[in-house]
This record gives sequence, C-alpha cells and structure tokens, in this order.
Amino acid sequence: MRSTCFAVAVILAVSTLGSSSSTYVVPTTTLSAQTSNNTSAANTFSNQSNGNRGAGNVSKVDVHSLLYSGASTKIYAHLLTWFGESQHMNIGYSSTDAAQIRRQIDDMVSRGIDGVIIDWYGPNNSIDQGTKLVMAEAENHPGFTFAIMIDQGAIEWYSCQGCSPQQSLVNELQYMEQTYFSSPAYMTRQGQPVVTNFNVDLSYKVDWNAANASLSTHPVFVFQNNDGFTHTLSDGSYAWVMPTTTDYGKNYLASFYNAAMSHLKPQVVGATYKGFNDSKASWGSNRVMGQQCGQTWLQTFSDINSTYNSGKQLSDLQLVTWNDYEEATEIESGIDTCLTLSPSLSANTLQWNISGNENTVDHYTVYISGDGQNLMSLTDLEPGLRSLNMCGFPIPNASYKLFVQAIGKPTLANQISGAINYNSSCVPVTGPPVPPPPAATVSFGASPTDLTILAGQSGHFTVTATPQSGAFNSSISLACAGIPSSLHCSFSPASITPGSGVATSTLTISAAAASGMHLPQRHNSIPIFVGWLLPFGIGGFAMFGSLPRRRKAQLLALIAVVGIGMAGSSCGGSPTRTPAAAAVSTGGRYTVTIQGNSVSSQLSTVVTVIVQ
Repeated sequence: MRSTCFAVAVILAVSTLGSSSSTYVVPTTTLSAQTSNNTSAANTFSNQSNGNRGAGNVSKVDVHSLLYSGASTKIYAHLLTWFGESQHMNIGYSSTDAAQIRRQIDDMVSRGIDGVIIDWYGPNNSIDQGTKLVMAEAENHPGFTFAIMIDQGAIEWYSCQGCSPQQSLVNELQYMEQTYFSSPAYMTRQGQPVVTNFNVDLSYKVDWNAANASLSTHPVFVFQNNDGFTHTLSDGSYAWVMPTTTDYGKNYLASFYNAAMSHLKPQVVGATYKGFNDSKASWGSNRVMGQQCGQTWLQTFSDINSTYNSGKQLSDLQLVTWNDYEEATEIESGIDTCLTLSPSLSANTLQWNISGNENTVDHYTVYISGDGQNLMSLTDLEPGLRSLNMCGFPIPNASYKLFVQAIGKPTLANQISGAINYNSSCVPVTGPPVPPPPAATVSFGASPTDLTILAGQSGHFTVTATPQSGAFNSSISLACAGIPSSLHCSFSPASITPGSGVATSTLTISAAAASGMHLPQRHNSIPIFVGWLLPFGIGGFAMFGSLPRRRKAQLLALIAVVGIGMAGSSCGGSPTRTPAAAAVSTGGRYTVTIQGNSVSSQLSTVVTVIVQ
C-alpha cells in the first residue's frame, strides 16, 4: 500500500510540474503597463503629420546618462503653459489645470529632469496662471526648480497700456521679483535668481542696466546665442534649435560651445532637441528639421560630449522643448525610433532580430508570462546581445508566453514584441530539476573609501567589479542607497559587465549648494524563485487534519516530491529601489551604500562622503 501511495504522489507531482507556470511566474508588471501611455501627454493625443508621436510608452532612463562620464550638468526642460487657449493647438489638456501640471512635473522627475524654464508672456494672463501652478507644484518636489524666460511677446502683447518697451521690461521684472523670486523652488546661482529672455533684444532696444537697477534683488541674466556671452550684464548664454540649418544645427552648436570656452561665463546652457517642424503652427513658415528616427536627439548630446568632459563641465542643459507641439519640438509624448522587434524560438533558445538603429536602445528586457497579460521580468541584456538560453533559468516544464522589450535611450519610445509561445523542456520530468552550473563570483568595491567635497561641487569614486571564479558575464546595475537629498549620485556607465577581466564605473557624487536634486536610480533584477513551496506544503498539511490517514499520506508524499524537485534550483534577486533619503543640511558626513545588482548576485560596498 505504501508503494501505491508513493506512485500516486509521483503522478500528482508530475502533473503539478506540467501546470506550474502559474506558480513560477510571479508577475512584476503587466503587458498593459508596458504598452500604455506612461507620459503626461493626454491619452487622447495621437500621431501627427509633423512628427509628433502619439501618447505611448517611453523610456524613463535618466536623461543624464546621455551626457559624458562624470557630468554634473543640471538639465532643464523648456515648458510652455499656453495650451488650452483658443489660439493654440488642442493637444488634449489645459496648462491651467493643476492636475496636469502635477502630471508633467512627475513625468519630468521620472526622466531625471532637474527643473523647467518657462516661456513667459508677462503678468495677469493664462500663461502667468499656469506659471504660478508650476511654482506651487515645484515647491512640492524638493530639488526641482523653475526659472522664467521673458518672451518678446510679453512686451509686444502684454505690456502696460502706453508703456515703452523699457517700462514694460521694468514692470515685468518687478512683477517677477514680487511674485516668483522668493519661491524656494526658483532657480538660483550663488543665491541670485536666474532670468533668461527670448528675442527681446532682437525686437526692442532696451537698457538692461536700468532695468536691473529698478530691482531690489538683482538676477543672474542669461542671454542667447554666441553674442549673449558678451551682452551687457551677461552671466552666460543659452543655445537654441536652428531649424533653417541643413546640418541639424551641428555647426551652430559647435560654434556656440567654442564661444562659451573662449568667454568662460559661469552659466553655459547647451541645447538638445529632437527636430523641428512648424507645418501645423498657425504662424508656421514650413521650417523643417528631421528627427531621423531619434538620431537628431542623440546627435545633439554627442555635440556636447565632443566638447565637454568631467574636467571641463557644461553647467546647464535645456531640452528644447518639453511640449511645443506646434513647432514639433515636444518630447513629452516621446520620440519615435522607427525600431521593431522580431523574436523567435529555437528549442529552448530565445532570439530576436531588429529593424532600425540599435543605438537607440538602452537595454533589452525579457519577460515570461503564464497568461500573456501578467508579466515577470527574467533579465536585462545590453544592446548587441539578442539571444537567451531559457534553460539558464529554473523554469518548470509548462507552457508560457515570452516577450522581448527594447527599452529606449532616455525619452525615446519603448518597443515590445508580440507574444512567443514557449513550452519549457529543460527540467526532467522523472526527477528533480537539474541545477544550473555554479555561478561565478565577483568582488565588489570602491576607491577611495572616503571623499571630501565642497558644497556645490562634486567628487568621484571608482567602482570596481572583479571576477573571482570564472568569467562573470552578468550585467551589474549600479545604484546608490542611503544618499541624502543634498547629494546627487550618478554612474558612468550605469551598469558594468566584468566578463573575465575587471570592470569599472565612475561614481560622481555632487553636493547641493542653494538647491539640488536627488533622483532614485533605476535597478534591474530577476524575481526570487519560489523556494517557499516545501515549508508551505508541510504547513498546509496540518490544515487537513480531518482527512483520512490514507489521504494525508498521499498529500505528504506529493509535497515531499515537489519540494525535492525544487530544492535544487534557485534564482536570486528582486526588484530594488533606492530608499528615499531624508532631508539633511548641505554640510556633514554621510555614509553611502553602493549597490550592484545582477541576475545572480546582489553586491554592495560602503563609502563615506564629507561635505564642507
């Protein structure tokens, strides 16, 4: 009779393995979440003929990762608050809706953006109303700042009746001083508020010295283009998109950065953009700069990286623009990469081809699902790696669906494949699963172990991963934990793969002066294998006390077989997030934990940062 009970238990165990997709797959996301609109663009916004992408799923990789290694650059989005007015395009939202402003700033923060520069048209209009909403929301996001760009339209259309351009400029600056400068979220440099303008000098002759003298709080004035560096009162200048150029603005940007080097102003505001097309603007003149499926966006970052480095920093960068839908420079809804994925299976090997340019891909994520809707992330792969041995995971024999997602570089569109049916056949059904070969180990550290930096400046650690037993071919994603809000942490690169050698990354720690921003880093990992099954089963056995002795014996045998079958398999790691940091003063001594997360290991080392 005992042998009969054991045979029944084995049959039941095999049956359990055959339907175990529901127990192995522990969902970490859904197909809907990976394909639906994850931006602040209106859900109703659809593709436009001028190149604006409809609302969809875009990369939330930190935009700072597109800059040179060790960059301490602050990145700002140029924001328009005039939508919802009858004279502007209907894009599905109003800029005077506080909930929409909250969605926009949340979206910017999720992409690593440090603040906004608002195209402002003077006081007491809907644009000013939207600006006040931005101020209020920025104050609710510690470290997120805003500044005002005085548009020439503020003098042309919203000046006081009968006022000269000079008096209009004075009135507007005084209004800004009374309304905005005192906000803790207003952008400052050395304690002074930052003010820029758009085409004021091109349209009017004004005396900036006299305007500045009318203020109690004297701003830092940032002008535009190359000659902005030599302008009266200039503390710096900003670049812009030049849609009439035939080289996507490359010569203009090179000239601007060269001028910045020769004048050495404290504030140099670079420019990046996806393209330009004003064919849908009521004032348009058919100026078009192509997006090149995301290449224009990436090239404008390369223009910066060819001039600046960690020893020669670009102070600021303006993204042109967050939401100018009418001139098609908006990045709110994301940038199309024209990339598609074509996955296939060969036995237990998943592989995929792409159509498009792989330099738009930050990484690939492979998902597994039991029902095609609830997904579990298996692993991330670097661009260039386009195959995966499914038998490298302890996946019980069952039917599944697989998906491959191309996560775009910052603000570029994400692309996910259709479902691929997969029948796992890696685990023998006559015995316990065959465990994977022992994983290689890796040592993890950073030098120096402590670092002293001045407030408002940055310092660097070298993070090192060294394989200890065989090649370590898993990508290690890097992040900081326990970092206070007064410090900002960034890695270059953000992930390393030691292979059979030593892999390094430069960790830059920046200390805030008047204002700063700390954003959590992105982490990737695979889920924890269900090693709880055996104790759960035995505990559950106690719950069936009322069953006949023979039935309880059958259940106990089943639990033992399944437990033995799963005991040989394991898969470490779970999604992690950098803990929220408590607000602290700028100076002090801080312990920062550097984390390294990979498919097989979770690593950490501790450094000390002293801010003076």
